[in-house]
Amino acid sequence: MRYSAAMTDDTLNGEDSIIQEFLAPLAAGYPGAFGLKDDCAVIAPPAGSDLVVKTDPIVAGVHFLPNAEPDDIAWRALAVNVSDLAGKGATPIAYVMALSLPEAPKRTWMAKFAAGLAEAQRAFGCHLIGGDTDRAPGSVTVTITAFGTVPAGTLVRRGTARAGDQIFVTGTLGDAALGLAVLQQSPLDIGRLGFGAADALGMMKRFLRPQPRLALGPLLRAHASAAMDLSDGLAKDCGRMCLASGVGARLFLAALPLSAAMRKAIARDEAWQKTAVSGGDDYEILAAVPQDKAAAFLSDAAKLDFPVTRIGEMIGGHGVRIDRPDGSELILDRTGWDHF
Repeated sequence: MRYSAAMTDDTLNGEDSIIQEFLAPLAAGYPGAFGLKDDCAVIAPPAGSDLVVKTDPIVAGVHFLPNAEPDDIAWRALAVNVSDLAGKGATPIAYVMALSLPEAPKRTWMAKFAAGLAEAQRAFGCHLIGGDTDRAPGSVTVTITAFGTVPAGTLVRRGTARAGDQIFVTGTLGDAALGLAVLQQSPLDIGRLGFGAADALGMMKRFLRPQPRLALGPLLRAHASAAMDLSDGLAKDCGRMCLASGVGARLFLAALPLSAAMRKAIARDEAWQKTAVSGGDDYEILAAVPQDKAAAFLSDAAKLDFPVTRIGEMIGGHGVRIDRPDGSELILDRTGWDHF
């Protein structure tokens, strides 16, 4: 690769350099990507499968901090899309990416970004197969469209829950919001959250590196009547499932799965209890399971390496009610994240 005399070794020279040096290696192993040397890619789903598609952009200052490390940005960009596939019971196979940068990237930045993508796609089992890079004023923006497959006719939708279904959630709630709070303050102030450095690191990782719950896919297809991932907060996303399904939900505050760090934060300041319910960026899975399948669902879920917890039930009516241990309703100032 050649550079002009005025070009430093740290600045990449042109779009082709970005693609061929850093992005094309991510396409290796997927024949339909053609090494990113063509204008389009080819996806050939396995026989008897449906293709599932999801796109979700992330923008600096909105979805990640402007000073975030490029490998964390890359992981997050792919993970938030794969998480939606996980919530449908789908298996990721490929993705395309549009990368918009306000200026030509430094070689070190691009190398770390590509390394983060490589790590994420190995973890999630998919490959980059195409996309675009451009220069545009404003913030770094990464737009990924992810493709997955499910056996034909088995997609688990969000709008098919029924009254009487038991409500389950994976993992623990509110940790990403807690991690963001840690990232936004001086390390000297972490103590006011009620926990120490080890917990702080764990919570930051929950925000920076979401973990799509792909292993739950077969269980969702076998048992769930409805499912979706939690990106904007439990209360808000559960409300979306209820609205789409024409039912209501009753959740039990005492049943919500909380990490040790979140419990410490709540003990220091009870306001964090509401954050556990309304904080976004969890990227866990919310599932509605018919009562006669709930025991089998839990039995199968016990074999996974993350917890699955019953937190409530679908009921007739509309909206989401969250019951405190004394039977009173938890009233939220906001149910979750909304761009507008």
